[in-house]
Amino acid sequence: DKYTPESWIALGNCFSLQKEHETALKFFQRAIQIDPEFPYAYTLSGHEYVANDNWDKALACFRNAIALDNRHYNAWYGLGIIYYRQEKYESSEYHFKRALAINSKSSVLYCYIGMVLHASSRLEDALEMFEKAIKIDPKNTLAKYKKASVLVSMNQYEQAKEVLEVLKDFAPKEAPIYFLMGKIYKKLKQVDKAMNCYTMALDLDTKSASYIKAAIEKLNSPDDQSEEELEL
Repeated sequence: DKYTPESWIALGNCFSLQKEHETALKFFQRAIQIDPEFPYAYTLSGHEYVANDNWDKALACFRNAIALDNRHYNAWYGLGIIYYRQEKYESSEYHFKRALAINSKSSVLYCYIGMVLHASSRLEDALEMFEKAIKIDPKNTLAKYKKASVLVSMNQYEQAKEVLEVLKDFAPKEAPIYFLMGKIYKKLKQVDKAMNCYTMALDLDTKSASYIKAAIEKLNSPDDQSEEELEL
């Protein structure tokens, strides 16, 4: 039925899954034209704007959704994402926690709160959030990866390596896993194993070739304590 917003949203979601964000936006905007009080359409539009790095329009969409429905947790989550990307971690944590208060069983939300806390150097709190995320959804690959990352920040290299070894079996073609393992082996002064992991990461992610090659070149130099990692 072309006169219902749900029909346009269904079409928009198809294009969103194909990463055709501009086309998806046109369908979501059509849904808003049909029903200007449909919060879900604003939220979906917001996420498409986020995908295009259009923060201002994304913020407006998420705020419109919340104005229409204060318990629309996806919009609170969207605001948290924007502030996280902008490195406004206090605001990001606030909005993620507003979302979590509405949807307390969300593994994704616990994971993102953990990422905010890690970025804010609140390592013990971050680890607790990642563990909660994994308990809710043992298949949450991002939460497991970020747990390993925070363990590295805590200098718990063996524990981090154990997490990544298990994760590698679940996601064998994710370059960031091998890159982080390479960093761990370097810290453990196991250069050959570090080189093997970096090489594997390079084979899997040619887009990050210059970054990975830079890490390889630094293998025999003193550890630079870099917290940077590839995005999963």
